[in-house]
Amino acid sequence: MERNLKQQPSNCIKIVLFGPESTGKTTLSSQLARHYNSVWVPEYAREYLQNKWNEERKTCEPDDLLPIAEGQMRLENRLSQKTDTVLICDTDLLETKVYSEAYYTGSCDPMLEKYALENTYDLYFLTYIDTPWEADDLRDKPHEREKMFRAFEDALIKYNRPYVLLKGGMKERLDLAVKHIDILLENKK
Repeated sequence: MERNLKQQPSNCIKIVLFGPESTGKTTLSSQLARHYNSVWVPEYAREYLQNKWNEERKTCEPDDLLPIAEGQMRLENRLSQKTDTVLICDTDLLETKVYSEAYYTGSCDPMLEKYALENTYDLYFLTYIDTPWEADDLRDKPHEREKMFRAFEDALIKYNRPYVLLKGGMKERLDLAVKHIDILLENKK
């Protein structure tokens, strides 16, 4: 199991979209991948939990977190081998850790926590809560957006992750993200 959570070496810049639910991470991830003609790593938890909801009418439970983390890393490790420029990640294990702590009384599986802190990324884009809430089968905290945003920002600060706050409309967010990714790509040359 441990090797299933470990990030494999790759030759690309890794970007993570990070933040509370319904803040535009998936939309921006796919836009960035298109902009750079590169690879996008979708959020594995969405598919996993939607299937669970469809089959059992149950939401996420603590026992789901390791399979979600393993699925996410499987996707990331496979897709990171398909680009040598930039990999856009809709989420990472640190996000799973934040959700684990927010939903399950501050606890996180030690194995998940270990790799959430060991796996590295070049830049995080923290998405602010100024986008309209969009309800679906899985989203459940429309009245706790500020609290969840603080939990995500606190994690980035606590673990000294490089990040840029994205606010405003989708065009503003995309333009700011592109500006910062372009700097990373230029520095990589």
